[in-house]
Amino acid sequence: MNQGYETVIGLEVHIQLRTKSKAYSPDDAAYGGMPNTQIHPISLGHPGTLPVVNQEVIAAAVKLGLATQSDIRSHNAYARKNYFYADLPKGYQITQDTTPICTGGRLEFRLEDGSLKHVGLERIHMEEDAGKSMHDQDPFDSLIDLNRAGVPLLEMVSKPDMRSSREAYLYLSEVRRLVRHLDICDGNMEEGSLRCDANISVRPIGQKEFGTKVEVKNMNSMRHVQKAIEFETARQIKCLQEGVTIFQETRSFDATNGTTIGMRSKEAANDYRYFPEPDIPPVEVSPSFIEAIKQHMPPLPQELYTKYTQTWGLSEAEATLLVDRKEEALYLEELVKHCKEVKNAANWLLGKVKNYLNESGTHISDFPLTPGKLGLVIQLVENRSISNTAAAGPLWDALMENPEAAPQDLVSQLNLLQESDTEALEAMIDQVLESLPNEVARYKEGKTGLLGMFMGQVMKASGGKADPKEASRLIKEKLDA
Repeated sequence: MNQGYETVIGLEVHIQLRTKSKAYSPDDAAYGGMPNTQIHPISLGHPGTLPVVNQEVIAAAVKLGLATQSDIRSHNAYARKNYFYADLPKGYQITQDTTPICTGGRLEFRLEDGSLKHVGLERIHMEEDAGKSMHDQDPFDSLIDLNRAGVPLLEMVSKPDMRSSREAYLYLSEVRRLVRHLDICDGNMEEGSLRCDANISVRPIGQKEFGTKVEVKNMNSMRHVQKAIEFETARQIKCLQEGVTIFQETRSFDATNGTTIGMRSKEAANDYRYFPEPDIPPVEVSPSFIEAIKQHMPPLPQELYTKYTQTWGLSEAEATLLVDRKEEALYLEELVKHCKEVKNAANWLLGKVKNYLNESGTHISDFPLTPGKLGLVIQLVENRSISNTAAAGPLWDALMENPEAAPQDLVSQLNLLQESDTEALEAMIDQVLESLPNEVARYKEGKTGLLGMFMGQVMKASGGKADPKEASRLIKEKLDA
């Protein structure tokens, strides 16, 4: 497909943290405020103001470092990165240069064939966001909203270990899943909570030296990242084939036509005139601070995936869906405590519960049934007190209307108790078979597929209360006699 060339990809992911206040100032960091209402003299860089480090930013960085098996630095200095944009009110960004809080480490994610891909990390460092320039709100002027200026970020820089746009897509998906599990970022790319810069180069297959790197900036969609890499790969291969020089530059992605556009030549580090931040003393991250965070780390996506597939015996598809959101995985962890079979708990969560959440636009934290309450429903099915049809139908509807009710009481009120008395079932089955002599004859002639039809008629005659397992056994026994 790439005509003898290999794509080399590294991603820089900017992770906007879920802190209440900004990185170095007390103004509100929440998304969605009216323009220029969440600002403060410190985040605006007014003379005489002094920044103060938000400790929650350090804690978030340590969490991410632990989750990626990175080395966490004890002595953390801050730096000023100097550049002028209209949406950067101070004229510089407080970041980390030579002392990133996390170095090394790796991120693991699963490819479509089930194999694990390991992507190494160069660094994770703390910095602040700029404001937002809006060019489509006014026909004559660009508008500036500084609410985002100073919002804390972690920048997670990968090594150039990815070789396809699909690998980059899956890597970015795993980053989003991980930061959500760690509860440090909501991962909403459409709101800018995750943004990605892609460093892309191509080289002939077998060549060790990297090609000239091009950076595509500020993409807030995994699909955009994938499409930008595909376009850049094709563009760079064409340049090499035609003898056109590829320049190291910064480009932007045009989502309307799926192309990248040159913006400027790529800056080098000395263009930013990094120097130590004079207003913030270095921060020491103690072993005890790291250990305290480690003790409260949630289960990580890959750990849960391994547990669900290897210990619980769920399918890879089921495990992938279940670990996608931490809150739903934790709900399952509680639900299985009330069920005989993990598979039953997973089926209900991925079936009725997921459908309810999707149709109502509800988060699992607002789901009306606790894991214990839903577990009682599943127990009624497992104990063959009610059929799965009754549990997922009238009992479910009744619980959605009255979540505080006891499932056993509703079963009695709705007359849902399953008929498992052998004599009563036999009488019902005899009536059904007597009413369908032609179908019985066809079955005996070899049309065994009619068994399901007989079963349906028995369930209909019983009002859905016949024990399916026992009824199926008795039907087959009578037909085969």
